[in-house]
Amino acid sequence: MYVVLARRWTYALIPVMLLVCGSQMLWAHAILVDSTPKANTAVKGPDVAVTLRYNVRIDGGRSRVQLIQPDGSAVPLTLAKQDSPDVLQTKATGLKPGAYKLKWNVLASDGHMSKGEVPFTVQ
Repeated sequence: MYVVLARRWTYALIPVMLLVCGSQMLWAHAILVDSTPKANTAVKGPDVAVTLRYNVRIDGGRSRVQLIQPDGSAVPLTLAKQDSPDVLQTKATGLKPGAYKLKWNVLASDGHMSKGEVPFTVQ
């Protein structure tokens, strides 16, 4: 009788464990959910405020944002103190008209690194 109950509990726990483990895998990487400037938009320069919002907490101290300039050179941007755990903020100054990219590399609270780009144009 105890063996039958143990098997039933085991069979009941398997789907629960798969759900818990599977949901952790879905959130294993930080995903950019909103940005300022928005991807593929035109903004007015020469100074551009940058805000990157993610789906999970971000370790601001170990995350990096670079500005890729029209000539291909990369300029590291200094991140502001985090007001919200899922947001990074910085500012790009002195931008001339042209095509730029924000390259981000962030450390999510679960320890996984994620990276991406936000292309935009300065008018």
